[in-house]
Amino acid sequence: QVQLVESGGGLVQPGGSLTLSCAASRTLFNINSMSWYRQAPGKERELVASVGTGGTTNYIDSVMGRFTISRDYVKNKNTLSLQMNSLKPEDTAIYYCNAKIGIYDLDSWGKGTLVTVSS
Repeated sequence: QVQLVESGGGLVQPGGSLTLSCAASRTLFNINSMSWYRQAPGKERELVASVGTGGTTNYIDSVMGRFTISRDYVKNKNTLSLQMNSLKPEDTAIYYCNAKIGIYDLDSWGKGTLVTVSS
């Protein structure tokens, strides 16, 4: 099973920016969509943004215009990024990378990276 490893989380002030990254542990040629989810304390995990194999992107309304998702293929590894601008305290959450793999769209998850937006 492929492992997804996130990085880039941390503490940032409101209005600041962070870039999250996710890399697959091995070369894969059958990754379908890739997404970022987040889970805030006491809340359910929610889909934040996704990007399909053709580059089509989708965002939840609360991050539209502030976050940008992108995927790439670098050094034979699938990578996923999330550029987050104009961060708000309500963006505080653990952010998870997700990939849907193969003909059955099997889910693979990273362990998450914590983003804290606070002054």
